[in-house]
Amino acid sequence: MAWLSGYPREKIDWFPTIDPEKCLKCGMCMNCGKAVYDWTEDGARVGRPYACIVGCSTCANLCMGKAISFPDIETVRAIYKKEKIWTKVKKQLKEEGKLKTGKSE
Repeated sequence: MAWLSGYPREKIDWFPTIDPEKCLKCGMCMNCGKAVYDWTEDGARVGRPYACIVGCSTCANLCMGKAISFPDIETVRAIYKKEKIWTKVKKQLKEEGKLKTGKSE
């Protein structure tokens, strides 16, 4: 996956947390393209936290009750900087032909 370029997903604590007090059971989070959530009679629960795409917070942005939260993105950015993940991602994208090399590099 180009987002991490070989860095273990399990080493990045980026996944949603649901505040059950705020959950309106609207089901919006069940639209997650990575099927992170399971639906229960009490509403959604995070069933597959590490399936969540690092940096994505669409579910939290669309949650009617504002019940979904994520860790501070700066923690993730610090890992990307320390582990040089941005450089590795760019290299991988070039190898996959998704970025074209040009004179401006």
